[in-house]
Amino acid sequence: MFKPQYPRPDTYTPATIRPTPAPVEHSASAPVPAPTPSALAGLGRQSPGTLLALAAGGVAGVLALASVAVSLLLAVAVTAVALSVSSVVLLFLVRALRQEFKGR
Repeated sequence: MFKPQYPRPDTYTPATIRPTPAPVEHSASAPVPAPTPSALAGLGRQSPGTLLALAAGGVAGVLALASVAVSLLLAVAVTAVALSVSSVVLLFLVRALRQEFKGR
């Protein structure tokens, strides 16, 4: 009853796609510099929708971080207002108690 039952392992094997190497032509001209790898350039060459999705994801990430930052600043502001109001109330109470004990 208390023995764990593990699920059967998946039988799915992902297909691996290996690109065929391009034929290399040797020429006597000046050597061609190697292309610099760039993640965004590679994504842009694949499809325009990929670049658009990447931009939309970036915008969504920035908006999420901005909302978290605004929430934190709002929490700090509310805490500061609460502390200032409670300190003023405490100051009035202390002054009232001092005047009460001076009268006796």
